Amino acid sequence: MDRQQTPPPPPLRPTVHQDDADEDDQTVKQLNECSSVYLSLQDCLVNTDRNWKSCQKEVQALKACNERRQKDKRS
Repeated sequence: MDRQQTPPPPPLRPTVHQDDADEDDQTVKQLNECSSVYLSLQDCLVNTDRNWKSCQKEVQALKACNERRQKDKRS
């Protein structure tokens, strides 16, 4: 009997180290009012396999939020 070899399973993605996750959380917190917009962009990128063209609405919203933050800092 001919036994077919099954291909090896795909390599597992490395898990995020807890320190890296904590650092990301701190970075997001620094965005203050823009953090929810940033997280929406991240969700979009994950859901579209990092297709930036598909996430332009979120990109523009984050850009506008950051511009408002900078304007508020100067005032």
